Amino acid sequence: MSDHRLALRSALAWPLGVLVSVAGVALLAGCGPSGAQGGHAGGPPPAPVTVEKVVPADVPVVYEYVGQTAGSRDVEVRARVAGILQQRLFTEGAAVRKGQPLYALDAAPFQAAFNRAEADLAAAEARHAQAARTLARLKPLWEAKAVSQREYDDAASAEQIARADVKGAQARRSEAALNLGYARVEAPIAGVVGRSQVSEGTLVAGPETLLTTLVQTNPIKLRFGLADTDQQRWRAEAASGALKLPANEAFEVEVKLADGSMVARKGKLVFADTRVSGSTGTIEAEAELPNPDGLLKPGQFVRVRLLGASRPKAVKLPARAVLEGPQGKFVYLAADGKAMPKPVVVGEQLADGWIIRSGLAAGDAVIVDGMARIFFPGAPIQLGGAAPAGAPPAAASAAASAARPASK
Repeated sequence: MSDHRLALRSALAWPLGVLVSVAGVALLAGCGPSGAQGGHAGGPPPAPVTVEKVVPADVPVVYEYVGQTAGSRDVEVRARVAGILQQRLFTEGAAVRKGQPLYALDAAPFQAAFNRAEADLAAAEARHAQAARTLARLKPLWEAKAVSQREYDDAASAEQIARADVKGAQARRSEAALNLGYARVEAPIAGVVGRSQVSEGTLVAGPETLLTTLVQTNPIKLRFGLADTDQQRWRAEAASGALKLPANEAFEVEVKLADGSMVARKGKLVFADTRVSGSTGTIEAEAELPNPDGLLKPGQFVRVRLLGASRPKAVKLPARAVLEGPQGKFVYLAADGKAMPKPVVVGEQLADGWIIRSGLAAGDAVIVDGMARIFFPGAPIQLGGAAPAGAPPAAASAAASAARPASK
């Protein structure tokens, strides 16, 4: 029984001895060289940080909206005459040039009508020539009083009627020639031809029958809505000097695709309506963009970015430097070897940072990298240093070393 009590007392005393050893090693480690190198006995080493000096400058501002592409011109292709469709002369979805033949109607009836009109014109011209000769023959006789006034007047009237008949025959011939030409339907503009609505053998009832459509995609249009509140804010800020707009609000335009890539070519804003939509509260706007390679297709949804505005003498910081706290946005300033928080008021969020409206002054040193090692306001920092990779705190290293024998 006494042996059992002695074994239990030894088992309880052993862990207590290990804990005392670990605490002693940790205390020695805190007072040793590692603590002296950190400059703060028992505290964390200074956090290596990178700072950026505040320098006010003109900062470009980009306004981004959701838009949709559309052809700069949409044309319905229709035949001007009725007839049987004999042949389709294009590939659906292909690019065609202006004046390129698209359809061929049966031209035989129109050719026959043209031949008939030509014959009628020849007959009219012959009658006019005969009437002109008769008038020329009677004129000297009338002057010599050898024929009556009535005979001369009848000859003059016949010549005038024959001349009018010639003009009528010429008009009918021109009409027949037009109809013969209209038997071949041509592209009215250059663009991309759509799906054919008719097939060979179809009776085309003239302009009432839609044959196909043409869309001009170079340049291509970008349609989007400008928020009315945005325009009001632009003008108010421009009047106060906080914003500089391009002359006549002639913004340059660039396009971001759905995958985040940017279209290399830039366009221009060409139209902004004077009316505000009652349903959306936006102003309809249009831009044009060169599209010679056909990269943009009508109907695509894209991001339209308006370029050309700027914030004069503004402060811009990288997005990673602006933090969110219980009281709002703030940054860390490097002051006397410490990281000191400073509340700021932000403006627009740009693609590469924030516009800071107030809270900072020229020359302030803002910490932009290394905030992950700043655990509390006023933490010690080291400018331009690099954190030692994988180096554990001294106390933790000592405790780990002391615990290893106890695990055996």
